[in-house]
Amino acid sequence: MTTPAPPAEPPRLQKVLARAGWGSRRACEELIAAGRVTVDGRVARLGDRADPNRQRIEVDGVRVAPPPGTVVYLLNKPAGVVSTAADTHGRRTVTELVPADPRVFPVGRLDLDTEGLLLLTNDGELAQLLTHPRHEVEKEYLAEVEGTPDHGALRRLREGVELDDGRTAPARVALVGRRAGGAALRIALREGRKRQVRRMCAAVGHPVRRLVRTRIGPIRDPHLPPGAWRSLTAGEVRALEAAARPAPTGRPSPPTRPGGAGRGGG
Repeated sequence: MTTPAPPAEPPRLQKVLARAGWGSRRACEELIAAGRVTVDGRVARLGDRADPNRQRIEVDGVRVAPPPGTVVYLLNKPAGVVSTAADTHGRRTVTELVPADPRVFPVGRLDLDTEGLLLLTNDGELAQLLTHPRHEVEKEYLAEVEGTPDHGALRRLREGVELDDGRTAPARVALVGRRAGGAALRIALREGRKRQVRRMCAAVGHPVRRLVRTRIGPIRDPHLPPGAWRSLTAGEVRALEAAARPAPTGRPSPPTRPGGAGRGGG
């Protein structure tokens, strides 16, 4: 007589929350550690497991529904919109520009005044893959700067600029045009420090006047209007996953940032 296999254990609670669209797995671990998550009325702890189909899971009193279908949106963020799911100052957020159901969260961030491409998803696994320091997906920006950088300034941007949080990794930089009183640079980098492109340009004497993210890994869409969004195709999602790679040997990974999905670069 065949012995029946024991029932599978429920998944870790942070995985349940990530799948339900509450953020990356790291961000969900922080929710649990902060005591904001309950399971059947009991405050959850890191390491707990839960079944969203059988147990009542809540975050700040809001019921966590079973995982919805996975979606990945590409948004062309306008300036003046906040790259968070909510804002305490009442400013417009990126989640208000995409469908409300299912609940999604931004993958990484763009500064308030930075425009361009941003991913939003309810897939915590994909968000973790794209934002973890061990995985470096190149992002490209078009930066309009004051003045015209000379060969020395361009070389510094390419080889690494000393900032207050350390020297930047090498970047791909090209002068692509001139503007009234300034120039346009195409900058591609794999790091995601806060306001990195702006800080790099300011450090070589050419502050940014306008910054637009034009590419995330293999994903670009020059025809997507500001404020508009579209779903990524299955092929584009696979290409994104393939673009994530471990940091090159010999170069230390940047420190992990709270929330996992907080990496930006703009």
